Amino acid sequence: MQEVRAGKREQILDVAGVNVIEKGFAATSIEEIIVEVGITKSGFFYHFSDKNELAKALLQRYIDMEEDIFRDIETRAYELNDDPLHGFLISLKLLAELAEDLPNGHPGCLIASYCYQSQLFSADIRDLNAQALMAWRMRFQRQLEKIAKTYPPRMEVDLADVADMLSAVADGGIILSRVMHDKSILPRQVMLYREFIKALFITH
Repeated sequence: MQEVRAGKREQILDVAGVNVIEKGFAATSIEEIIVEVGITKSGFFYHFSDKNELAKALLQRYIDMEEDIFRDIETRAYELNDDPLHGFLISLKLLAELAEDLPNGHPGCLIASYCYQSQLFSADIRDLNAQALMAWRMRFQRQLEKIAKTYPPRMEVDLADVADMLSAVADGGIILSRVMHDKSILPRQVMLYREFIKALFITH
């Protein structure tokens, strides 16, 4: 019974996630979620006390999934080459390949979606969103700082800004891919960022 309940909770999150990415949180109703999942309204409220709690759980799950993806890519990359620069370049190639392998392109960034409608959410959800971006900055900045110790940058840059650039490239690539109906844009943007990293750190 516990497994069934856990399964229903995940189904609710799956359906809500697709709808929020497609049309935003405000336009996603509890009623349509329960119809798609096949549960009653009381079944929904067994798992989530209100829509705000659903929003927080949805965001936390997205953050956890993205963290797992980045950790896996980073681990695989540095197993292939433990040099800080070349390991990072491999990780970007793996990220681009992952984006390219998605059958219909990246579905969208929940963090960006929440940002666009931040007035709908409680302060703790807005804080969680900011913490996720800060965690990504710290992850990439840590790798860039290791690179800089061996390969001094060829121009004066703030490595936190270079770290943020990857998030900007990824989210921008997702938006362009969706608007232009071209799923190749996101991986191409990631590979362009990879070329920038090479130009920034490698002395020819």
